[in-house]
Amino acid sequence: MTGATLIQLALALPLAGAAFIALARSRPNLREAVSLATATALCIAVWSLLPEVMAGARPSYELMTLLPGLAIRFTVEPLGAMFAALASLLWIVNTIYSIGYMRGNREHHQTRFYIFFAVSIAATMGIALAGNLLTLFIFYEMLTLSTYPLVAHKGDPQARRGARTYLFILLGTSIGLLLPAMVWTYAVAGTLEFTPGGVLEGNIGDGLAAVLLLLYVLGIGKAAVMPVHRWLPAAMVAPTPVSALLHAVAVVKAGVFTVTKVVIYIFGLDFLAHVPAEKLLVYLAGFTVLAASLVALRQTDLKRLLAYSTVSQLSFVVLAALVLAPLSEIGAAIHIVAHAFGKITLFFAAGAIYVASRKTDVRQFAGIGRRMPWTMIAFTIGAISMIGVPPTAGFVSKWYIIAGAFQADNYFVLAVLAVSTGLNAAYFLPIVFRAFFQDEDQAPPREHGEAPWPMVAALTTTAVFTLLFFVFNGPVVDLELGILGGGP
Repeated sequence: MTGATLIQLALALPLAGAAFIALARSRPNLREAVSLATATALCIAVWSLLPEVMAGARPSYELMTLLPGLAIRFTVEPLGAMFAALASLLWIVNTIYSIGYMRGNREHHQTRFYIFFAVSIAATMGIALAGNLLTLFIFYEMLTLSTYPLVAHKGDPQARRGARTYLFILLGTSIGLLLPAMVWTYAVAGTLEFTPGGVLEGNIGDGLAAVLLLLYVLGIGKAAVMPVHRWLPAAMVAPTPVSALLHAVAVVKAGVFTVTKVVIYIFGLDFLAHVPAEKLLVYLAGFTVLAASLVALRQTDLKRLLAYSTVSQLSFVVLAALVLAPLSEIGAAIHIVAHAFGKITLFFAAGAIYVASRKTDVRQFAGIGRRMPWTMIAFTIGAISMIGVPPTAGFVSKWYIIAGAFQADNYFVLAVLAVSTGLNAAYFLPIVFRAFFQDEDQAPPREHGEAPWPMVAALTTTAVFTLLFFVFNGPVVDLELGILGGGP
């Protein structure tokens, strides 16, 4: 099967799955089987592209040309291949988890949930495989619109309010900042193609380039750089599988992925190195890392704590991309994977705790590790990965980011990493200690053990991925070396 055919399958399979899920709405078992089969088929299609990309090829497919230099085109380059492979793999696990969560929690509108989840994954594939900024922008907006019903899923006033905040900030930043940045780029460079070395050098002055970069970083609201981060904690009103989609599989990863693509393929590392004001964005990303960690330290609701942790962790990727050292660029890409495995594990654990015990406040978690050992062991693995402790995925990405900071002699980034590591430990380790080493303060409102087995199976799997990536990260590193050695 050709690369172009596989690209078409990667884009079409989730949409076809959404249609078949709608047809199976009156038969829950069939509906969920279709969702799982579609996720598996997508994973096979996407992963079938990897050998060709790792061999140096760049499969492509052009849908149509709109204007000279503006086409809806898809090209599989190393960073996009990694993102697509990650999202397709985690969709399988999230589907298994969703079956247990939606049934165990007796959620309404389950068919609608699975339909929009599939459409969201289709949008994610479009972002990952986009060959230029125009194509990426179209699917970026599609992702915002298709996840809005998922955020508002519960339908109560709080859910609708959170969903409006989510939609307003993400559409406002993309239309008000990202789109003008793209128009400006096309006006000065005559193209929006992702090009090795960038397209702006020689076409724009250093001062204006700094303004343009600021428009991109803040316009890509899904990256949640302060002050455009409020949509993320507001979206925590959504069901836990949606939170996992937002934080680990699609939305936030689309944000930091887009920032990294813009830095490497629109500006170019060499050009940005000569833009002095670029350092101001390094400070902004560093501030976001630390400020979000401090806010997380004050949270008692587990999902809100994890939301602010995500804001902090996302800015690690932005920070690493803006260091402009080869090792830090690899670290940025690897942290997308490491954070995905660790954070989806943490959200899966949070949902399992809620379904089994109806607890959301971390102060109520005393002794819960003895009632839910599988869940809390997985939570612990995810937590130490966020901190960056071996043998977890988070250690690998932080190692590369630190090495890149040393390459660039950027001691500010090293200081941010050191302080944030301590803050991460300060808000995660007390939860682990309380769960395993404290006795229950009082009898639980109902006797409970683990959550339904699909949820436990899913969170255990992602915890294992978090450990395995510590050892088996070579293919991802090789893919990202393809970015530095070549491009789309």
